[in-house]
Amino acid sequence: MDRRARTYRGALALLLAGGILMTGCGGPGTTADSAVDRSTGSGGPAGGRQPSGARSAAPQQEEDGASRQEGDGPARESAAPDYLSTFALDVDTAGYGYARRTLGDGQLPAADTVRPEEFVNSFRQGYERPKGNGFAVSVDGARSDAAGWSLVRVGLATRAASNTGERPPAALTFVVDISGSMAEPGRLDLAKTSLGILADELRDDDSVSLVTFSEEAETRLPMTRLRGNRTKLRDAIEEMEPADSTNVAAGVERGYEEAVEGHRKGATNRVVLLSDALANTGETEADAILERVGDARQEYGITLFGVGVGSDYGDELMERLTNKGDGNTTYIADEAQARKVFVDQLPAHVELRARDAKAQVAFDRRTVQQFELIGYENRKVADDDFRDDSVDGGEVGPGHTVTALYAVRLRTGASGRVATATVRWLDPKTRKPHEKTGSVETGTVGGKLWDGAGTRLQVTAVAAYFADTLRGGDLPGTPPLGELASRARKLASATEDSSVEKLATMIEQADRIRNGASRPRGEEGEVG
Repeated sequence: MDRRARTYRGALALLLAGGILMTGCGGPGTTADSAVDRSTGSGGPAGGRQPSGARSAAPQQEEDGASRQEGDGPARESAAPDYLSTFALDVDTAGYGYARRTLGDGQLPAADTVRPEEFVNSFRQGYERPKGNGFAVSVDGARSDAAGWSLVRVGLATRAASNTGERPPAALTFVVDISGSMAEPGRLDLAKTSLGILADELRDDDSVSLVTFSEEAETRLPMTRLRGNRTKLRDAIEEMEPADSTNVAAGVERGYEEAVEGHRKGATNRVVLLSDALANTGETEADAILERVGDARQEYGITLFGVGVGSDYGDELMERLTNKGDGNTTYIADEAQARKVFVDQLPAHVELRARDAKAQVAFDRRTVQQFELIGYENRKVADDDFRDDSVDGGEVGPGHTVTALYAVRLRTGASGRVATATVRWLDPKTRKPHEKTGSVETGTVGGKLWDGAGTRLQVTAVAAYFADTLRGGDLPGTPPLGELASRARKLASATEDSSVEKLATMIEQADRIRNGASRPRGEEGEVG
């Protein structure tokens, strides 16, 4: 990514989280899609300025754009409110996985590693899937417990992966951290197990290369077709042993060199970085690291997939590397999670459905008084860059869903259109731009969240409220942790979804830690 400095105007991640999630069907709202001429930029909402968001304590917006704070006398004049929200799509889930690991170890995750969008995107949503490439758009919502406030959910989904035998071949360059910090159990040993699992899952016509790095980088296996060479790959994996310091830059640079050298036309070419991302040698800034391999990324279309490991994990560096490397990141803490990533996800999802995907949500000022996008702070895009296809968006693969959740304060007695959501993306092969839209009316968001909304929307709300609580936020209508845990337990029973059960366990752990209670005897840390 990083083809233009103005791509993102949000601060570095105040929040955290791969992954690669598969979901079902169903979602309200109307949709329309079109292929858009790059030169005209027609269709959908126009540009503007990115809103900074509105908390429950934000000033009340008057019709003329003035604002009034309670108790501060006459109305203060301010700029008219902005009713556009624009951001790059993000399918990362590493922040959620790392929070599970941290809570399982009896500690609260640091606030700056909690990114609500990565919590939300870790759960199945049940959105409608498109029949072809690109996206289906679903928009719905419900009233929260805070007077006048609702949650509006914008859901984007791609078509599920085809049979693995039908996908294009893959050319994967694995860049593995073998620094001293990787000697801790659950780091290099887990990376070796993960790669061994993948060696059995990839097809004969796939190609793999292996690069390791500590103080310097070394190519252990040049790009090699797997047919007849799986033993060679397994031997190279087994020979990896922890060494010295962590020069992530050297590893990434060598990895891209190998990916370019072994580039296969018509294949999905990807660099996969397995590391705790605790860079302490050489270049340690993500922008500078990716600048070294910028030509390889742009000319050859090589994407970067980050897999984080370790109880002490450089989340910010890994997240920025993959954002700017046209990819995404996930986190694994044990073999069960490794199997999910390397068996269930990576082999089927090495291809892309969309490049440089962005979303823009236009709120109707006649019905909406305030709104706040929950998360995505470091994925914001200037509104007038929405249709500038030289500005980076996010890369999205088959079977992915992306959810954006908004806290919205409706005007008293308002009726009609609440918001129109537009997603824009480039075809991975032709680079032709496409758009699709969906909208939602006041009637759709008028029901009560906890008593009438669908279970999947409620799960989304629990995940978002939990993430915001962990980072010290004050979203309107956020229940206490104990109530959130209870709701998650009920939702786990209703959905028969083990991932929701694990979410309930996480919330209970956070509640106990905050109250100074120790872990109940016999309870294991929840990392699976």
